[in-house]
Amino acid sequence: MKRFLSRLVLAAVAFALAAAGAFAWWANQPLTLRSSPLEVIIKPNSSVPSVARQVARGGVPIDARLFVLLARLTGNHASLKAGGYQFESGVTPLQVIGRIARGEVNHHVLTVIEGWEFRRMRAAVDAHPALRHDTKGMSEAELLKAIGATEPSAEGLFFPDTYLFARGSSDVELYKHAYRAMQRRLNEAWNARSPDLPYKTPYEALIMASIVEKETGQAAERPMIAAVFINRLRKNMMLQTDPTVIYGIGEMFDGNLRKRDLQADTPYNTYTRTGLPPTPIALPGVASLAAATTPAPTDALYFVARGDGTSHFSNSLPEHNRAVDQYQRGK
Repeated sequence: MKRFLSRLVLAAVAFALAAAGAFAWWANQPLTLRSSPLEVIIKPNSSVPSVARQVARGGVPIDARLFVLLARLTGNHASLKAGGYQFESGVTPLQVIGRIARGEVNHHVLTVIEGWEFRRMRAAVDAHPALRHDTKGMSEAELLKAIGATEPSAEGLFFPDTYLFARGSSDVELYKHAYRAMQRRLNEAWNARSPDLPYKTPYEALIMASIVEKETGQAAERPMIAAVFINRLRKNMMLQTDPTVIYGIGEMFDGNLRKRDLQADTPYNTYTRTGLPPTPIALPGVASLAAATTPAPTDALYFVARGDGTSHFSNSLPEHNRAVDQYQRGK
């Protein structure tokens, strides 16, 4: 038995040494990239597995699980930094992790999230240490003039995406880039729109897209949500959507929407006014733009949350009231 156990221990040690040798060989093996040089974007606040997936999706042929293990074994798992990195064929996995841990970026990044309000985007831009803050102290109107925008409000005008820029770049250029990206995406959606929509201009479609963006996190439901609001517009019904009311309250909103808030008339209270609010209420993404311009074919006029992240859609008020009893009142 002792001889057997000794052989088992030796075999385990030999296997561990072989595995360690194979892992060390992999970590130092030159990689052939799909193009060289290759730019890989690492988004802010990414976990180690997320960084590994972004590197792999960016075109660096690494096994994501081995990449995570290498990051932990080298002690770099807590120091991987966001940015745009440039890699050439011949780079090794160990060198890839080293560059990301040291922050040897070719470009800096700023990620604008779908559903953000403009004030949150501006705060993120103002706080980025690699940008030159030429818009500091500008009013919103002055900022819009600086980027050549003619819309009445900055809300909704900037496309949510991850933007690359060199250190010292002007924040004016970043705003211009994001504004032009939204104009391009909006025009694409407008040109592909369904017939007979109740919008006079692309800007009205942008307003609707922003409402859809704030109403649901379920991508599959966005065309149905948009269809409900479009059907209500066609019938001159009030939209009655909470996110517009909350936007009208602004920074005074404490997280609790009260009955008096729904009754207090503001330009954004869709419980007291028919039609669309005067401006968007958030930065919509491409899925919400598509939903607002190509809604689902339905006669639904109401929806209520089921409590599991999905919604129940109804064509009539009695049906809607029954759904409210079922899903909201527990009857």
